[in-house]
Amino acid sequence: MRQTTSTEIFTYWEQIRGNADAPLRNLIQPSAVSHILPELFILENTVDDNPRFRLAGTAICNLMGREIRGENFAGLWAGSQQEDPVRIAAGVMTHVVPALINATGYCISGRSMTFEMVLMPLRTSGDTCDRLLGCLASAAPSAWLGNERLEFLALDRSRLLYERPARLLDLPPHPDPIDLLPSEESIGLGEWMRKKLNLSLSTRDAGKIEPPRDKIGRRV
Repeated sequence: MRQTTSTEIFTYWEQIRGNADAPLRNLIQPSAVSHILPELFILENTVDDNPRFRLAGTAICNLMGREIRGENFAGLWAGSQQEDPVRIAAGVMTHVVPALINATGYCISGRSMTFEMVLMPLRTSGDTCDRLLGCLASAAPSAWLGNERLEFLALDRSRLLYERPARLLDLPPHPDPIDLLPSEESIGLGEWMRKKLNLSLSTRDAGKIEPPRDKIGRRV
């Protein structure tokens, strides 16, 4: 993530989720993120995995030149590209893992601007993840943004921010001690050889019996 808004909202999401893989939506306090609210949105999932906007900040609506609350998420994207962003958003909720999207927004005048979008899963209850907290932040300030509406966003690339977060309850309370020992394949070759050599020397020395000597040190 490169944009301040993206970093701030992701950090906040991390704080409120704690040890869970996704926070409950009622834990979000608008006052805690009031300075970036215009760039935030919430998606809700549907029975056909076609997420739609439940809420959208004023900055995002200004960019699109309309109120997008209630619209499908697909409506932001170029017609030939709608399938991939929709699948990513639905996957964030289904698999409970955040994602980052880099996109370019295009105006009818030919102007364009790059954007960063972060998608973070939310739960409406302890076992249901059907909401998504997101942000849309431009890569640079520009005087024409908000004065010319974006016709659509084009997906440039996307990636998971990390693998599915492990919850504390998913971890074994007492790991088997053998799991804490590195395998021979995971340690360096030099360290592996030193261990083998030390073991060999110890075994050899343990099996060697020193012959008895007389009082002046001669072998008997």
